Amino acid sequence: MTRAALITGGSSGIGLAIARALGEDGYGVTISARRAEKLEAAADTLRGAGIDAHSVAANMTDEEEIKRVVAEHRDRHGRLDVLVNNAGIGIGSAVADTETKKLDLQLDVNLRAVYLVARESIPMLKEAGAEHRKALMVNTASIAGKFGQGFLAAYSATKFGVVGLSQALHKELNSEGIQVTALCPGFVATPMTDWIEGQVPKDDMIQPEDIAEAVRYLLRTSPNCLIPEIQFLRPGDVEV
Repeated sequence: MTRAALITGGSSGIGLAIARALGEDGYGVTISARRAEKLEAAADTLRGAGIDAHSVAANMTDEEEIKRVVAEHRDRHGRLDVLVNNAGIGIGSAVADTETKKLDLQLDVNLRAVYLVARESIPMLKEAGAEHRKALMVNTASIAGKFGQGFLAAYSATKFGVVGLSQALHKELNSEGIQVTALCPGFVATPMTDWIEGQVPKDDMIQPEDIAEAVRYLLRTSPNCLIPEIQFLRPGDVEV
C-alpha cells in the first residue's frame, strides 16, 4: 500500500518542498494551509509533477478545522506514515510593544496547533508504526527555539515549546514505532524571511530543499536510529 504524509503549512516554502520530496519518493500527500487559492495552486504544481496530492484549506487556530484536516487525510489516503507540523507564523516586535492578539496568534499557530495536529494524528501514526516501525513526526521549530532572539520573543518562546513538545512526544511514542524529530533551522529562503532579505540575501540562506532532504534522511535511517533534533545553521552562524 502507498504510504502517505500530511504536511501543514504546505502551500509554499519548507512545507511545499517537503511535500514535493515525499511525493517524488512515492508518498501520497495531503497539504494544508490557510489560504485556499494559494494552497490549491501548490497542489496543482505537485499533481503536475505526477504526485498524488490532496489539499485541505484550514485555519490552524481552529480546533475543529484541525480535526477536519486529519479526517480528510484519513478519508483520502487511509493511513498516515509521516506527519509534518510545519505551519507557523512570526511577528517581530519588542515585548513591551507587542499586542496581546499578536502574542496569542503565535501561541495558537506555532504551538497549540502542533499539539492538536499531533494528538489527532497519533492513532494513524501508531497504526503505521505497528506495521513497519518507521512512522515519523517532524515538527518545524527554529534555531530561535534553541537561542532566544530579541524582538522575536513570542516566536522564540513558541519554538522552544515545539522543541520541548517534540522531546516529550519522542518519549511517549518511540516504543510505538513512531520517531519524533524537531527541525531547528536558521533563516530559510521562504516568504517568512522576506523581512530580513535586505540584510541576508535569499541566496545566502538555507534553502527549503535542504530541510526536505533532512526529512528524506530521517526516513532512510533504521528503526533503531532515533534522531530527536536537527539544527541547521548558515556559514558564519556561531550559535552552537
